[in-house]
Amino acid sequence: MPLPTIVRILGYAGLMPFIGLAFMVQLADSPNDLIALESLVAYGAVIVSFLGALHWGACFKTLSESTHNRWLDHSVWIWGIMPALIAWLAIHIFIPLALLLLAATLVVQRVIDQNTYHYYFTSPDAASAFLRMRTHLTVVAALCLIWAGLTSLVRNA
Repeated sequence: MPLPTIVRILGYAGLMPFIGLAFMVQLADSPNDLIALESLVAYGAVIVSFLGALHWGACFKTLSESTHNRWLDHSVWIWGIMPALIAWLAIHIFIPLALLLLAATLVVQRVIDQNTYHYYFTSPDAASAFLRMRTHLTVVAALCLIWAGLTSLVRNA
């Protein structure tokens, strides 16, 4: 079962700021490169927070029932806020480190999603399609964050 077109369009369009800002970090002169770095940290933090919130949203359908599943009854609520807390930390630390932290968080989120999203989808095909798209998005976003972070480190060394 393919994902709805709007989901694919919005998902892949969400990569444009990652790609555009990473290029600006590489190509822009000062102070525009710093503005791009700060914007990339902010956008990365928003996306990391959004991905954590997806877990909460998915679990509201079972909010009033006990599933006798540790993930759905307990852990998902804790994990759902962790990315937002990490993102909040990222906007307060050394920018290259923040970008690397956000990239690592995206990858960790994707790994956790691999083991948890089957709880949220009624169709295994839909879960597979969503996780496939998430893999594409995570790889591109994480590479952009890493590239910008390393570029910033090298440029300011």
